[in-house]
Amino acid sequence: MTKKITASTTSSIKKGRARPAARKSAKAKPSPRTDGQIHPKGMLIGYARVSTIEQNLALQRDALSEAGCGKIFTEQMSGAVADRPALHDALEFARSGDTLVVWKLDRLARSMKQLIETIEKLRIRNIGFRSLTEALDTTTAQGLLVFHMFSALAEFERSLIRERTRAGLAAARRIGRTGGRPPKLTVDDIEAAKAMLANPDIGVTQIAHRLGVSPATLYRYIPAARTAHMPDI
Repeated sequence: MTKKITASTTSSIKKGRARPAARKSAKAKPSPRTDGQIHPKGMLIGYARVSTIEQNLALQRDALSEAGCGKIFTEQMSGAVADRPALHDALEFARSGDTLVVWKLDRLARSMKQLIETIEKLRIRNIGFRSLTEALDTTTAQGLLVFHMFSALAEFERSLIRERTRAGLAAARRIGRTGGRPPKLTVDDIEAAKAMLANPDIGVTQIAHRLGVSPATLYRYIPAARTAHMPDI
């Protein structure tokens, strides 16, 4: 005997059916750091530098803050110095997905070679780079293209320098020049020094003075001068 399914039965079945609980969206948590500092993902890290005490960091600091930098590293040091503590700390603080921001390119590096090497190190660590004044941003396709053009031009310039150097050395060799620093003593100077060393009344210091060199230079060209006037034992 089959039972008839009534409307009340259907409603009771629907009431008893449990609906799956809606999943709560997990909030992005700051990435953990060993130094205990809060580090949100994709953080903008500013770096400001001046060369002298008379220069003011306020302009750079304000621009970096307005750009949204969550942490700013500053220092007073020449850009020609390779080992800069604040820059080192900024690079150590940065994590994958972050972006290093500077006011101008020359705040980060003083040469194209140094700039490219620094940005390349950041790229390997998946860290972006942004310069506010030049509007260069390696986190965008356009900015990355501009950076690659800089790299290509720098490599092209280095190749031209190498070629010009090799061509100059080859041309010098063809006319008898070998390059390098000219010798302190010529062949005639060495012969004159040997003739004077044969005279026991003339000392090594006097000979070196006459030739316009130091005694150490004379010894380097004529090692026998060290024992020239020593009595036989």
